[in-house]
Amino acid sequence: MTTSTSMRALILDNYDGAPFRDARIDLASPGPGQVQVKIHASGVNPIDYKIRKGQAPYAMPALPAVLGTDMAGEVVGVGADVSGFAVGDQVYGLTGGVRGLQGSLAEYANVDAMLLATKPKNLTMREAAALPLVALTAWEGLVDRANVQPGQKVLVQGGAGGVGHMVVQIAKALGAEVFATASAGKQALVRELGATAIDYTRTSVEQYVQDYTDGQGYDIVYDTVGGASLEASLGATRHYGRIVSCAAFGPQNLAVSSLRSADISGVFVLHPMLSGERRQHHGDILRRIAALVEAGQVRPVLDPRRFNLDSAMAAHDAVEGGADIKVVIDIL
Repeated sequence: MTTSTSMRALILDNYDGAPFRDARIDLASPGPGQVQVKIHASGVNPIDYKIRKGQAPYAMPALPAVLGTDMAGEVVGVGADVSGFAVGDQVYGLTGGVRGLQGSLAEYANVDAMLLATKPKNLTMREAAALPLVALTAWEGLVDRANVQPGQKVLVQGGAGGVGHMVVQIAKALGAEVFATASAGKQALVRELGATAIDYTRTSVEQYVQDYTDGQGYDIVYDTVGGASLEASLGATRHYGRIVSCAAFGPQNLAVSSLRSADISGVFVLHPMLSGERRQHHGDILRRIAALVEAGQVRPVLDPRRFNLDSAMAAHDAVEGGADIKVVIDIL
């Protein structure tokens, strides 16, 4: 167990896009239901830079705050009423960086044990820190909302992105036949992950629906892009099919999907952290994901660049600029 009473952390003092403040802050003992984690790595997601720049009012914490949503590390303390974790356990999870929950751009964090799972044994801490938000988002859409079944045809809009590359792999692991849109330069990755690649810049929705489903449409369409991609998804499903989006933030005309009697669902993966509801479900999903990773069916794809607390702003800039899949900041 740590004997530290303070820790290094990056502090956000305002939402004007200014750099983090490097500081030492107090480290409290874990409270009831919490474990204290020595953080080894912090995964960076688009929501992280959006919070930092004041573009996510539904999730922004009161300032000053420590950001960082994903993490992987080692349990160094266990609070009251916690079962299933012990000092020395290696864990990962989507645990903070939003309203009132300390994030992972710090040496330690006291986190709700329900949000954690033992990290996959065959992954490094860096690799494990890249997984939680994207894997949880993929699972909630595919399994919780769309109830994916073996043999179904699944279309992933944006199959080479952070969430998209998880949707492709999880759908494949659960027995679906997977198709994914991607630009020409990213189609090799989509194929490597197990999907039929579709160049959306050269092939119309009507054409690939005809080519791959005999014009019937896909059983499940998972949109990770929003906007025009979501509009396209509405017409790509079969009758009584399912459409899921984690990027439905604009006005949409649902007439096309309504005429197909399709179900449409949104995924907002931060909800358990923000509301306190269904936090244990996130821990349960991460245990399922870990099993798929250890079976060799799912893996994160990381940006090759290395970042640490000294270069955390550069990591945020890399994600905002369109990094290759997942960016991770090394803490330890």
